[in-house]
Amino acid sequence: MSRPRIVIVGAGFVGYRTAQTLSRTARGRAEIVLLNPTDYFLYLPLLPQVAAGVLEPRRVTVSLSGTLPHVRLVLGEAGRIDLDARRVHYTGPEGEGGTLSYDRLVLAAGSVNKLLPIPGVAEHAHGFRGLPEALYLRDHVTRQVELAAATDDPKRCSSRCTFVVVGAGYTGTEVAAHGQLFTDAQVAKQPLRTGMRPRWILLDIADRVLPELDERLSRTADTVLRERGVDVRMGTSVKEATPDGVLLTDGEFVETRTLVWCVGVRPDPLAESLGLPLERGRLLVDPHLQVPGRPEVFACGDAAAVPDLEKPGSYTPMTAQHAWRQGKVCAHNIAASFGDGERRAYRHKDLGFVVDLGGVKAAANPLGVNLSGVAAGAVTRGYHLAAMPGNRVRVAADWLLDAVLPRQAVQLGLVRSWSVPLDTASPEVARVPGRPEAAGPPAGPSDTGGRPAKARPDGEPAKTRPGGEPARNQPGGEPAKNQPGGEPARNQPTTSTSDVAPPPDQPGPGPDVAPGPVRRTDRFTEGDA
Repeated sequence: MSRPRIVIVGAGFVGYRTAQTLSRTARGRAEIVLLNPTDYFLYLPLLPQVAAGVLEPRRVTVSLSGTLPHVRLVLGEAGRIDLDARRVHYTGPEGEGGTLSYDRLVLAAGSVNKLLPIPGVAEHAHGFRGLPEALYLRDHVTRQVELAAATDDPKRCSSRCTFVVVGAGYTGTEVAAHGQLFTDAQVAKQPLRTGMRPRWILLDIADRVLPELDERLSRTADTVLRERGVDVRMGTSVKEATPDGVLLTDGEFVETRTLVWCVGVRPDPLAESLGLPLERGRLLVDPHLQVPGRPEVFACGDAAAVPDLEKPGSYTPMTAQHAWRQGKVCAHNIAASFGDGERRAYRHKDLGFVVDLGGVKAAANPLGVNLSGVAAGAVTRGYHLAAMPGNRVRVAADWLLDAVLPRQAVQLGLVRSWSVPLDTASPEVARVPGRPEAAGPPAGPSDTGGRPAKARPDGEPAKTRPGGEPARNQPGGEPAKNQPGGEPARNQPTTSTSDVAPPPDQPGPGPDVAPGPVRRTDRFTEGDA
């Protein structure tokens, strides 16, 4: 008798945890297949430290094949799932198509950048959802400071050294905090014009930093940011973005070359393509993480609306804590579906949050105990070391070296601006020339084309959407402000569009010029308007 096959789509927090637990409990009695576009698990909470030069990129990645024994890794992006035939159609990294049949399916696709219909944002902003985006931001910030130091024009120097971060939630707050330290360290060696220093602006329509966390954590973070020199502006957002700067909702125009988009997440478009009941873009599941009417399909993490049994009538938020715990429960319930043990309903208790503010500063409330300063910094780093499934020694070594040695501020030029567009369904994969493009829904069962969910109901691309209020609610139930820890499962098996190769007479691309016209197919859902 052949072994049953369990296919897990996505290797973020929930997908990795599910595969890890199953590999220990199945003991070879089931074939476990993990479909993911990259060969690593990304520990995203430490990504701001990569962008700030504290950690090397590979420190926050954990090898899937090296840490998941008895799990077969398939590199590819899920394009279409045939629920009736129990098949997952995917596209490999070199454009080849493939199909995986399954007896049990785990949808752990996670989330992607939340987009708002603000003119110019899709063209001029960059998200912070994957390793390519962090590497791009690190190079870009370094380049702007170096160019600013070399110019004699005070206006140009000021615009290059002004960095705007939109979204004062978990990610945006950490990016601004680490960014200010990073640029201050750079100008200490390469001074700007007299009286000038790098300027970081943090925007959010909310009335305080970290709006969905405890107010004491919010006050701590706000104090540290302001003391460090970050220009914190609450109740303000972007009305329009241009190549030369951003127009704010209060009427001020800020000249800048850097716009970092950290306004939160929305469920991966793969969830919409299945034709199953949704709750604001998330798949509805029961407390056992199974899709009603499809007992062989499990869904958890950001792409699933999991009932919150601690708060009847609501759903668990899109955080890494929930994704990690749901992965373990999902694995046990899959084993129970084969007769090994009993099903469990997902319940949780809040363990608190930690926010790394760079240096020795942090804000934390482990188990409800509010901490700040050095104590919070120690707890925050200890939490991350304990939570990481690998690379702990290397991460600790980088922290030690950063404490005693100056950071290396150099441009590697590995990721260009055009290769990390904001409106992508695959933030974990950098766009490259000649990469196979998903052109729309597949024509038939044997077609492994792109993800049909990318074609939105309104049929209007992001870059042509009219402006309007930048604070509308998005699918998933979270407003434009960031969610606490709301960037969990990062390595989703999603499919992004790619560039069209340039004509023979077109000059080669520069650092911020795409090699050819970009076809954008990731559009808004109705709830994004």
